This record gives sequence, C-alpha cells and structure tokens, in this order.
Amino acid sequence: MKEIFSRLLFVTGIFLVAISICSCRKKQPLDLLEQIKRRGEITIAMEGVWSPWTYHDENDELVGFDVEVAKAIAQKLGVRAKFAEVEWDGIFAGMDSKRYDIALNGVEITSEREQKYDFSIPYGYIHTALIVRSDNSEINSFEDLKGKTSTNSLGSTYADLAESYGANIITIDTLEETIQLVEHRRAHATLNADVSFMDYLKAHPDAPVKIVALTEDSSRIAIPIRKGKETETLKAALNSAIEELRAEGTLSEISEKYFGKDIAK
Repeated sequence: MKEIFSRLLFVTGIFLVAISICSCRKKQPLDLLEQIKRRGEITIAMEGVWSPWTYHDENDELVGFDVEVAKAIAQKLGVRAKFAEVEWDGIFAGMDSKRYDIALNGVEITSEREQKYDFSIPYGYIHTALIVRSDNSEINSFEDLKGKTSTNSLGSTYADLAESYGANIITIDTLEETIQLVEHRRAHATLNADVSFMDYLKAHPDAPVKIVALTEDSSRIAIPIRKGKETETLKAALNSAIEELRAEGTLSEISEKYFGKDIAK
C-alpha cells in the first residue's frame, strides 16, 4: 500500500511540474513584431491633415509621403498597413496605450522624445521654417520671436522651438489653420517643415506669407516605437526595411513625388 501511495505521489508530482511548465510557456507574451505578423497588419497612427505628409486627396483617399512610406514598410514586413487618423497630441498617447503599433507623421527625433521612445533610423531630413506675413518686417530670425505669438500644434517640435525663443504659443491643429492665423494677423508667426510650407504655397500661390529663417541643422524624421524588450525585433525589422527602401531608391522616388526633392538623404 505504501509503495502504491509513493508511486501516486511521484506521478502527481510529475503532472504538477508539467502543468507548471506549460503555464510558464503560456504566460510568455509574443513580442510586438510577432503580434503584428499574426494579425497580418500593422496599425499606424497619423494625422491625415498635414499635406504632403498625410492628407486626403480630391477623392477623399488618404495619401501622402508617409502613407506611401508606411505601405512600403508594411510590405517589407509581409503585412498590411492599417491607418488610424488622430490629432497630433493623441498620436503618442495612443502609442502609450498600445492602440497603435507605430506612428508615421513626419515625427522628428528630439532628445526629449528619445527619453521615452525608441526610434528607427531616419527615413527623411528636413529644416524648420519660420513663417510670417509678407508685410512683417519685425521678425527676421528665430531670436525675433521673443514676446511674439507663434501658432502651432500642441506638443509639436515647432511649438517647443518657438517657445524656446520666448514666443507665446497659440495651439491649433493643422498647417492651413496656422497659416490662416498668420494671414489674418491673429498670430505673428508659425513654424513648420520647409517642405510642408512650400507645398502649401503650390496650392495657395497668392498667400501673403513668407519664410524669413530656416534652422541650420536638419531634423531627422523617423518612426517612434515604444521602449522595451517587446519592441526590439520590430525596431530591427523597421530599420532593415528602411535601409532596403533607401538602397532600392524607393524612398527617393516617393519623396520626389510629394516634395519635388529628395529628403531621404
């Protein structure tokens, strides 16, 4: 009887160990790249109102430089690109809450953002333009923003830069709205990507605005990714995709299409 009891204890012990091992395996979460591949799609946050980066054409189709870059990257990953349109200040909040996997929206790498997010290698380089009314003779440099009003999206690098020069910030959602505030003298200036402003002038050649200064150093445009072990393989895959697209000339082709110049180099 004692021998049978001992065997039962032994078998029970093995069974419990097996259950414990299986439980541990089940608890190991898939990393983000594995999750994306299983879903067959990658969720990408962008504004959809910032031409020529992400905007809607005359057929109300979402198009733009970042839209095409995102689709090309998704193809390299072997998945479909699923776009989520959201206001600028909701992009990072949505990434934090894991509603979006990544964001492509002309996001610039800054030291402040690098403290919270990882970034892919850059896929574009731009300069920030200081824009004022054509008849404005008071503002000729970034230093002249001190005590003036600048209008930009809440939490954008442009708002941060203007504020660093002593400007008072009026927050607004879109590039077109910021320029309209400058045109109507409700703000002294606005800051934005030089390529975005030049694209605006193509559509509004008579707009009474001008560029009076550009940042000397170019800003690096890249893909923000949540920090952590969960995203390490995704970051590597994104970097590989960007490198391939640059080597193939795809990034340059998309850039020329939307900006009339190559911002990928």
